[in-house]
Amino acid sequence: MKLQTTDAHQEIRDAVRALCAQYPDEYFRKIDEERSYPEAFVDELTRAGWLAALIPQEFGGPGLSMAEASVIMEEINRCGGNSGACHGQMYVMNAIVFSGSKAQKEYYLPKIAAGELRVQSMGVTEPTTGSDTTKLTTSAVKKDGRWVINGQKVWISRVQHSDLMILLARTTPLAEVAKKTDGLSCFIIDLHKAIGHGLEVRPIPNLVNHETNELFFDNLEIPEDALLGEEGKGFRTILDGLNAERTLIAAECIGDGYWFIERATKYASERTVFGRRIGQNQGVQFPIADAYIELEAANLMRWKACEKLGARQPAGAEANMAKHLAAKASWEAANVCLQTHGGFGFACEYDVERKFRETRLYQVAPISTNMIYAYIAEHVLGLPRSF
Repeated sequence: MKLQTTDAHQEIRDAVRALCAQYPDEYFRKIDEERSYPEAFVDELTRAGWLAALIPQEFGGPGLSMAEASVIMEEINRCGGNSGACHGQMYVMNAIVFSGSKAQKEYYLPKIAAGELRVQSMGVTEPTTGSDTTKLTTSAVKKDGRWVINGQKVWISRVQHSDLMILLARTTPLAEVAKKTDGLSCFIIDLHKAIGHGLEVRPIPNLVNHETNELFFDNLEIPEDALLGEEGKGFRTILDGLNAERTLIAAECIGDGYWFIERATKYASERTVFGRRIGQNQGVQFPIADAYIELEAANLMRWKACEKLGARQPAGAEANMAKHLAAKASWEAANVCLQTHGGFGFACEYDVERKFRETRLYQVAPISTNMIYAYIAEHVLGLPRSF
């Protein structure tokens, strides 16, 4: 594995930091208070081309590597922002890049690269199946040259701020396929045409200012050419997005972790109690040091996952482990940062409580810790399937 260093991507880091500097803590604090969407910030990222990072040059994108794309996400969070508002644009369109037809690539990718279209939403999870994707029941049936979709999805993010959604639906009943991963197909949904015409969207208020929704499909009709990739092979298509998602979120957690450690270190160096800076106390400095060590270790797995994905090698294990380790490290750093600040950690003006809530999400989503354990146990260690 070629270990990455901060200097290897310094030009990207500097450019993203310069953009983020225009959106200080106060901006994201206000967005969080209002439970609104950072439209101006996302628009500027889009205009700068950062969200089109993974689109090949032949389709108008910069054609950056997964490692370079992950640096962009890391820096947004390290600067105090929340990539959850826009990271879907990075990984969702991977399904089009790797599985789209020539016509689909030529039509969608240049528009996404130019910022004319947002594809921030991936419709997979359902209320009754959760992470058991192969059991999903949303169906797509071909009728008179159209696909008719019925079913329900939940925890589907950024629908209100996306033009397109990649949807996973069952096109062959589970009872009729040899492998349960067969019979699933992906579709490109034009949300502007779908919402109100067979698709109902209901927002889900939640702990974090993260736009997520329930979706209800009632005889939604879409064109036959909305099929993305081969019919019945959509599970493979969606994995191109999911493994990229887990790796990029690992990078975001790394960014969060560094933010927490930097804030804790600064506060501990300045805060004076009982006539001495609290950072002189080993009871304060040791937990910060421990969180930093764990974060650095998690970062190594992040680079390994990036390398595998960049080489188009199987990366399920690396992507899952990177996400798990980084989410765990960022959460530990969050706890240390909050504890270091004491009561001030709960004050909104310090932004610790906001980032604390944001990074906690990644213990649960987009794949929970227990599901990662189950994946590693079965696919890496060869233990019997547990579910």
